[in-house]
Amino acid sequence: MDQTTPAATPTPATSILHLSSGNGPVTRTVLSAPPREAQPHEIPIIDISALTNPSSSFDQRKIIADQIRTAALTNGFFYITAHGIPSSVTTAAHQSSLNFFRQPAEKKQPANSALYSKYHYGWKAPGSQRINPFESVDRRESFSWRYDPRYDPSLSAEDIEKIPEEVRRFINVDEGDFPWSATEAHTPEFKKDFVALFQAVLGLGRLLVRSFALSLGLEETAWDAKFTHPGLGMAINWYPPLEKDKSASMESVNGQGQGEKEKENVSIGSHTDFQLFTLLYQDPNSPPTALQVLSRSPEAGKTQVGEEIYQWLYAKPVPGTFVVNFGDYMQRITNDMYPSTVHRVQNFNGAEGGHGNGERLSMAFFFGFNPNETVEVLDNCVDVSKGEKKKYEAISCHDWTLRRLRAMHQVGSAGGIGTVRS
Repeated sequence: MDQTTPAATPTPATSILHLSSGNGPVTRTVLSAPPREAQPHEIPIIDISALTNPSSSFDQRKIIADQIRTAALTNGFFYITAHGIPSSVTTAAHQSSLNFFRQPAEKKQPANSALYSKYHYGWKAPGSQRINPFESVDRRESFSWRYDPRYDPSLSAEDIEKIPEEVRRFINVDEGDFPWSATEAHTPEFKKDFVALFQAVLGLGRLLVRSFALSLGLEETAWDAKFTHPGLGMAINWYPPLEKDKSASMESVNGQGQGEKEKENVSIGSHTDFQLFTLLYQDPNSPPTALQVLSRSPEAGKTQVGEEIYQWLYAKPVPGTFVVNFGDYMQRITNDMYPSTVHRVQNFNGAEGGHGNGERLSMAFFFGFNPNETVEVLDNCVDVSKGEKKKYEAISCHDWTLRRLRAMHQVGSAGGIGTVRS
């Protein structure tokens, strides 16, 4: 009797995604299939009402911490609901931001970060940013700002005077209340509405950092003293619609097109965030496929040399939520337990018959410890019984951020424009 050899499982079509990191250029092998919708277990929605309720019990807060840990061990992305920030606050900041960006360029020009800020705060014009040098120039405008203790509602004037010098030297403030002073003439409500959101999100971030500590087996208050004047950067991103027929493929590693290196057309390029964690408010009118998260793909298995294969998922807008993801510094101190997940934006709103004029707006808050703080790899993230060792040396939050910026600029200088967001 003839013996039939079982048919070999076909190797899925993949492409190589190139990224910059604090440890040099890295790559991911990615399925060539279009992004698919994330399943609830992949990017879950977590009700954090027990964190915002001062009378909640430890057990109630521990349940949330455990849910966060599960999400962190899966993709490092999740939504939070019942977060305590009124919709009136997010709606006002969202509308005021749109009012700013919808102006003609000459009215935004007084807030130009490249011309008038020592610290890159303010408006960044179209074509001025490229967060991933292996992909297209980012198709966006943005407005950025950083933590300013004068607007921290937890601090009195006396508290601000007493900020220790080792912290104060990392707090950079432009003269004349720039960039806000440059927005008053044409959008006088912009500062008021966005600062109100900043203050609310700052309080929320301080609650979340306690839950993150608890999720890692630490005391809830273990990081409180490291979060008094956080390295908090903010970016409002305004994305015009991309033209879908001009989106190029990434470098192919099997099949036709091998060796070709075309630039992926992106609203913001594939990247990881630098710091501890990020809170993101998504435009509720965004197309569901705009924010894309790179996830391990169990159904695809691994490459022939044993490398993980990833797939793009999209994190659709969920009204009343913020998106949370972990950054590079969290990955370092957890010894890769809580991954800093690659993500990007492709706003094909117009191409997909989207809302209004096809624009998309997001408001992102990038939280780090106080910039002077140094946190080593946590002992309880290293299983010595399995022979695990600490993978990373200790580095301050400030020095880590500088390293990430420097690495991105170095890669960018080799491949073209390398300007990154502040």
